[in-house]
Amino acid sequence: MQASPTTVDPAEVAKFEAMAAEWWDPAGKFKPLHMLNPCRLDYITTQIAGEFDRDLATQRPFEGLRLLDIGCGGGLLSEPMARLGADVVGADAAEGNIPVARVHAAQSGLDIDYRHTTAEALAEAGERFDVVLNMEVVEHVADPLAYLTACKTLLKPGGLHLCSTINRNSKSYMMAIVGAEMVMRWLPRGTHEWSKFITPDELYDLLAQAGLTPVDRKGFVFNPLTWEWSLSPRDLSVNYVTASTRP
Repeated sequence: MQASPTTVDPAEVAKFEAMAAEWWDPAGKFKPLHMLNPCRLDYITTQIAGEFDRDLATQRPFEGLRLLDIGCGGGLLSEPMARLGADVVGADAAEGNIPVARVHAAQSGLDIDYRHTTAEALAEAGERFDVVLNMEVVEHVADPLAYLTACKTLLKPGGLHLCSTINRNSKSYMMAIVGAEMVMRWLPRGTHEWSKFITPDELYDLLAQAGLTPVDRKGFVFNPLTWEWSLSPRDLSVNYVTASTRP
């Protein structure tokens, strides 16, 4: 049997394998994601609720929705999605992340289907989802278009794809690489490659080429005075997120 094609970059996977045990340490190497998570969740939940006409004031508003968290890491997004009622599959190409995610989910009393696999393998297996979360992954793959095409294949018609990444400009280099890796040391040096960052217009074009319909984009903006993140409809200069649908 022929192996599934993959856009996984082994060097990128190795970086996150080395940090797997620290996923749930809010002061560890994933501190930036812990800080960003409330802002990410605000965007994600609002988009899902709007697309599927769900009331976020109810206890389990995402009941009946099947959701894929691709590049799930330790489960920072998978767990809140499960708490909101979604049937969650968490997938990651870094094998070391999966046991960490499974243990934490069990400790939290959550039933999440964590798998060591890729978007391409899931698509080839015929898996289909109402929602695909693709957060902070596309800048780490070898072929963004092929990867996004696999994500589109994983969506049911009318499904929602949420994708966040980092813009490519001088400000993002200073913030994401010089600031986060060299000065603040929030992340190990070399976690990101500036040349693999993607501008919002480039990502919109890639999403369209993959067969998705982009419908929204917002910036994640960090305030160094309050040490808080917020959503911005205008400032997409560093971190940003997009929403698109499968026709």
